[in-house]
Amino acid sequence: MGISLDTLTIKGFKSIRELNDFELKSLNILIGGNGAGKSNFVEFFRMISAMMKRDGLKEYVAGNADTFLFGGPKQTKAIAVKMSFGQNGYDFELAPTQDGFFLINNEQRHYFPANSTRNLGSGNFNPGLLADRNSSGLTSKHGASWHTYNAICSWKIYHFHDTSVESGMRRYHDQGHAETLFTDAANIAPYLYGLKTNHPDAYGDIVNAVRLVIPFFDDFILEPNIQENLRLDWRQKGLKDYPMRPTQLSDGSIRFICLATALLQPNPPSTIIIDEPELGLHPEAIAILAELIQSAANQTQLIVSTQSPALIDYFGVEDIIVVNRRNGASTFERLQEKDFNVWLESYSVGELWSKNVISGGPVHE
Repeated sequence: MGISLDTLTIKGFKSIRELNDFELKSLNILIGGNGAGKSNFVEFFRMISAMMKRDGLKEYVAGNADTFLFGGPKQTKAIAVKMSFGQNGYDFELAPTQDGFFLINNEQRHYFPANSTRNLGSGNFNPGLLADRNSSGLTSKHGASWHTYNAICSWKIYHFHDTSVESGMRRYHDQGHAETLFTDAANIAPYLYGLKTNHPDAYGDIVNAVRLVIPFFDDFILEPNIQENLRLDWRQKGLKDYPMRPTQLSDGSIRFICLATALLQPNPPSTIIIDEPELGLHPEAIAILAELIQSAANQTQLIVSTQSPALIDYFGVEDIIVVNRRNGASTFERLQEKDFNVWLESYSVGELWSKNVISGGPVHE
């Protein structure tokens, strides 16, 4: 597991005009109305993840750099980013080119204890971090670039919205893809097969969590076919001789299976980011989901974007980050419990949001 992200500065990215030295804790629950900027915050992580592959930024932007700039190129000349990971830091700017891509300028990596900064260059389509990650540190084999690179590469932005018949999670997948869970859970069956073989305790925890939400569920049937492919077949209680297919799971059921697997994985990434995990879930399933999120936050950093008052009821006030839109720009504010002590004597966090005591609903500008 890499190092979690401690502070983040974003300037000029989509609806985020300016977010300065924003602290991220082990648990970060983003709430806000439609269009407030939660999805743009999640997309920032996708873009930086793409940067860590050669030509990945080019492919991600796809010639549409202007659409990533707050207010367009007339208002924003470059996107500025600063991140800190424990003892290490990473800064850069993204300047649009005439053909719709980004050049990476003023790229720097830092090692804070020694007040050490290394300039990684300007005018590059690929980050200098990719080459510098192989440089040794002042007193160790690995330097600041290695730690930063591995922390970013360890991020997982899970997106389990597509539960259609054609989605990967319902189809056969190569048995060999069992090392990590894909971001869309297309390899959910091979991954669970690998856990059952190598991490039986984690596999058992996932099965038990699924049984709490799907009472008639007994266990998965993870048997490779002749092509060594697997799909998410399962067994219903009382019908052990009749295998059930992944198409016989409801959208909410298969989505919860993917969420439970992501949150209970034995070797989690440095940061897990999930957008609207509550979609299609029964209120009792949301309660179990909240428990899984809280438990996972003891092992890794969680960033969860939601619009569900029922989900945020299970978290403390200081776990909540309210995203609003003011004068066309997204704002981010972590709540302080002292500001709501009197209200919390009579209302839950979700009720305070529904009543707009905690602001975060639609804003008409």
